[in-house]
Amino acid sequence: MGTFDRLDTDRNDLADRSARRLVGRPAEGETERTVGQLVADASHDVSALVRSEIQLAKSEVTAGLKIGGKGAGLLGGAGFLALLGLIFLFHTLAHTLDVWLPLWAGYLIVTVLLFAIAGVLALLGVKALKKAKPMPEKAIRNAQETVEAIKPGR
Repeated sequence: MGTFDRLDTDRNDLADRSARRLVGRPAEGETERTVGQLVADASHDVSALVRSEIQLAKSEVTAGLKIGGKGAGLLGGAGFLALLGLIFLFHTLAHTLDVWLPLWAGYLIVTVLLFAIAGVLALLGVKALKKAKPMPEKAIRNAQETVEAIKPGR
């Protein structure tokens, strides 16, 4: 039997023993476990733990997204119905003004009122956008300070 044949046999024998061995127990005929077996078991356990945690996170996120999607759909439906109700409210207001004015004048007043409210909301929105700072300035500054602190020679 040559050197390569013996190495191949030893490798196969080791694979057979590790396949029969339960995780956390020494192989048959051995009283103590080797460091390699302990490291292999630890890496096996860690990878199994990570896989199970990832699976748990996936199932939690999926369940949360299903509930969130249902809630978003219900809120969308409620918003649509509220918009329809608002349209009917404005029609009612225009017809109420029809008691004192012609119908077209009632609709004109309601339309001008809606445009005025929209203009005020637009101005407030532009003002709020000008105040907004989309850049995370503090985080960028802290990251730059961290990089400077860990550069070699400091």
